[in-house]
Amino acid sequence: MESVRYWSVVPAAGVGRRMNADMPKQYLDIHGKPIMVHTLERLLGFSIDKKPLLEKIVVVVDRDDEYYHRLDVARDPRILLAEGGSERYHSVLKGLEELVDLAAPNDWVLVHDVARPCIRWSDLGLLVGQLKDHPVGGLLGVPVTDTIKAASADGVVNKTVDRQGLWHAMTPQMFRFSMLRDALKKALDDNMPVTDEASAIEYSGSQPVMVEGHGDNIKITRGTDLALASLYIEQQSKLLEMS
Repeated sequence: MESVRYWSVVPAAGVGRRMNADMPKQYLDIHGKPIMVHTLERLLGFSIDKKPLLEKIVVVVDRDDEYYHRLDVARDPRILLAEGGSERYHSVLKGLEELVDLAAPNDWVLVHDVARPCIRWSDLGLLVGQLKDHPVGGLLGVPVTDTIKAASADGVVNKTVDRQGLWHAMTPQMFRFSMLRDALKKALDDNMPVTDEASAIEYSGSQPVMVEGHGDNIKITRGTDLALASLYIEQQSKLLEMS
């Protein structure tokens, strides 16, 4: 039986308007490195049985990106480059197209937000370990613990939503190469906007699996998230030194 290989796509074509910064958020600095570098180093460094898991990582950037090529990590031989699209799922699909001649239909692809630099190797191992024999795949997340309110456009609460079975979706989201590619194509052809890869898989008729990870796998969206990510990275580094 042919062994299944693992690939990654990192959509990084966004401009991060909510950050109110003078550059895309993935290039903002945390502990002396751009967010993107932290993220890519986590993915490149992930190994199983002392062997790097990911064959290649496709980084998808905007065509007018003026920062990416300045990064030393951009010259890593395991990193490929693709040009992004107008929405996330366009960019992910373009990233997958870069792997068409490399990946087998049943190979796994881990799609990870560039703005999640705190992803733990232990969570990556949990995701891969739980899903390696699954026909579809799934995603990291954490169960919702807060009380959830549904409100109108003017902020008036309509009801309290039962949080039982609700999850915060995170990344990586890991799916079979051909299944994910076909699902994204279908969503695009049907003009169905999907906000993550799992949504596309669901729309195609399959059911992803939720894998519980750590809550520190935050997505940097606003300025206040930078300080929190900085704290998490510092804490994780201390834990690594102690292990």
